[in-house]
Formats: sequence, structure tokens, C-alpha cells
Amino acid sequence: MNDWPEGWNDDNRGGNRYGQGSASDRPESARAMPHVQRPVPPQQPAPSQRRSAPPRQRQVPQQPGGYDDGPQYDSGYNTGQVYGGSNGGGRGGQGGGPGDGGYVQGRPAAAPDWRRRIKIGALVLVVLVLGVSIGTYFWADSKLKRDVDLSKVIERPKAGDGTNYLIVGSDSREGMTAEDKKKLHTGSAEGKRTDSMMILHDGGDGPTLVSLPRDSNVEIPSFVGSDSGKKYEGKGRTTKLNAAYAEDGPELLVRTVEFNTGLHIDHYVEIGFGGFAQIVDAIGGVELDIPKAFKDKNSGADFKAGKQTLNGEQSLAFVRTRYAFAASDLDRTKNQQKFLAALANQTATPSTILNPFKLYPTMGAGLDTLVVDKDMSLWDLGQMFFAMKGVTGGDGKSMNMPISGSTGGNLVWDKAKVKQLVEQLNNDEKVTVSSD
Repeated sequence: MNDWPEGWNDDNRGGNRYGQGSASDRPESARAMPHVQRPVPPQQPAPSQRRSAPPRQRQVPQQPGGYDDGPQYDSGYNTGQVYGGSNGGGRGGQGGGPGDGGYVQGRPAAAPDWRRRIKIGALVLVVLVLGVSIGTYFWADSKLKRDVDLSKVIERPKAGDGTNYLIVGSDSREGMTAEDKKKLHTGSAEGKRTDSMMILHDGGDGPTLVSLPRDSNVEIPSFVGSDSGKKYEGKGRTTKLNAAYAEDGPELLVRTVEFNTGLHIDHYVEIGFGGFAQIVDAIGGVELDIPKAFKDKNSGADFKAGKQTLNGEQSLAFVRTRYAFAASDLDRTKNQQKFLAALANQTATPSTILNPFKLYPTMGAGLDTLVVDKDMSLWDLGQMFFAMKGVTGGDGKSMNMPISGSTGGNLVWDKAKVKQLVEQLNNDEKVTVSSD
């Protein structure tokens, strides 16, 4: 009996009954079924025509999201590969290197560019140093007290070669407490007077430091009052040099020095008792070799012979002592020159300049108490400082103003030697004049 629908039999049913549970004792013939082929993208070869990729050279499958212009294709699998290198083997410049089929399985981290890092670090360091230096310069420059107006000085001599500084140590007690005055043996006198005066010439033939004894006999010339603006005519009056300062301050002192020497003064620098001691303490003391022991109750000096480090209090006593010496003021000026040269030499060292914990206190202590002229810059002050250091550097000279005698209490300058000395300084020549 034929169980198939009408028109169907075992020969024409066209299907494959294998696996259909047929009870036939012979295999079922294959049925002809229509073959449905999945559409192949225009740019892809037919599956039967694809060539298997060689090992490690599998073609990058089409990426979704517009990487190709044609229809998108999803293979339906994930090979676990990381696609996209840096050598241009894939789309958008993401391919792998030559021979890797456009992908990179893994890339080690690039080695750090130490040369570039060193350059950047050096640049940052330079900028930092410049910033600190510029900031320090303006900070220090702002602390200078530019109180002296040399434009008020009249009838000035012509300027020569080099630069001349008038350096004054005053007995000003400004800012000092009663305890400070007692400790430093300064007394409590009102006002201020000059305790030491020096001319420092800085030129091409080396620096020269000339001390002007405070008891020097000089003539007070005509001058214009620093405060009143009134002109006072000179009457040939002679007195001690320090009296000019006491009479009308720094401007009259400069006028008197220029009138009696013929030497043009370019800059004025003054420091008081307190500032002097503070500078010495800020750098940790000044080492001196004292050839002979001496004492002076007026200054508080009490020194043994030999090398020793002087603190601020001792240093002030050392430069102020005069009554312990036979030559009085002349011996004192020699000690002042010796000490100032040592102070400059020991301050301008790497241990001070490169140590901010020493440099800033030193600069602060000195600049707070310095009085300079209105045209004095921090650069000029630095030049003066290093010229002072050079006095003992082998190419400099220190001396007293040549003396020919005295009038009983005042020291008289040797006019012939003074004239020769001034000519050599004005011409920036090597000084051959001696103070003996």
C-alpha cells in the first residue's frame, strides 16, 4: 500500500528520509532540496574560493563602523588578536609592521628618552636659578637706603678714570637698644659722627684703599646746606675731618674731601656700629692674626696675640681701638684696613654665597644699615665689595693718606705726596706713593 500522497512514491518524493525514522529496509534516496547560499559581500570572495591564510598572516576581518566602503561583514568569531599597529598595515594608519598581517600581538613599553628628560630638567633648573637671582637682586636693591644726594655738592673736581668710593664708618646708634649700647661699648651720645673714613679706588690697575685719619687737618670750603639749601661761604677755616660730617652730614664730608684732595668721589657708602657687628655675626665671625696683644677700656678691646675668630662685638672693639697704640689714629686706620679686607675676603666665599641660610642673613644685616648715595646701585655695591676683597689679593694696595706732621692735635697731610697720589688715581696708574 502506498502511504504517500497522491503522485508521490519512493522514486519521486525527492526528499531524504535518512534520519526520519523510516522503516524501509533500504536507504532512502536523497531528496533534492534547493540550496540557499548566503549573500557574499561584493568585495569578499566566495567561501569556496577563499584561501586559507598562511600561519601568522591571517587577513584582518572587516571592521564594523565604517572602516570599509562596502557592506559590513561580521565573521561571528573572535580570534583574540590585537589589531592595528603603527606601520600603516591597516585602515586609518593602524596596521602592523611588515610581514605581520596588519596586527601586533603585543608591544613592549618604549624606553624612556633620558636625553630629553635631562634637557628639560636643565632648562627648569636654569629658569629657577634665574628667577631666584632676579628676585634676590630686587629684594636686596629695595633695602638700600639712598639718603645721600651728591647733586647738592658744589664745585666738584673733574672725574678721572676708575671709580672712587668714600666709605664711612659712623658711630650711629640708630636701632640699638640700651643693652646693645652697653654690650658694644658705644656710649649713648646723640647724633652721629664719623669713626673711620676711607677712599677705595677701583681701576684697571688694581684697587687702592686709602685711609683718611679722622684727626686730619682740613679746610672747610663753601658749601650748600643739605637741608636748608642755603649756601655757606668758606672762610679758610680749618678743623678735623670728622667735624665736617658732624656739621652738615655726608654731603659736606664729600665736599670737604674733594676740595682738599682734588679727587672726584663717585659713590658714598656708610655703615653704623650696629650694622657692622650684625654683618660679622651673620657670617660666623672673622678670623684675624693679631701680632701683639692689646687692651682698651674705652672700646672694650681685650685681645691676645695670635690667630683668632672675632665675633661682632669683638670686631667693633678691634676697629675702634685707638688709645692702646702709640700712633693712635694712624695705627687704628691700619687695623681698620686689615679687618675690612679680611671681612670681604671671608664673606665672598662659596660657603657664604651658595648657602642661603648664610647669604640672606648677611645681606639683610648689611643692607638694612647701609646708607648710600641716590645713584648707587646694587651692582655698584657689589663692585665695591669685590674691589675691597682684591686689596689683599696681591694686585691691590692699602695705605694711609701721606702725613707730614701735626699741629698738636691735628694731622697735616703731605701736600706733594697727596698731589702725586691723586694724579695716579685719576689716571688709573699704579700707585707708587707711600704713606711713610
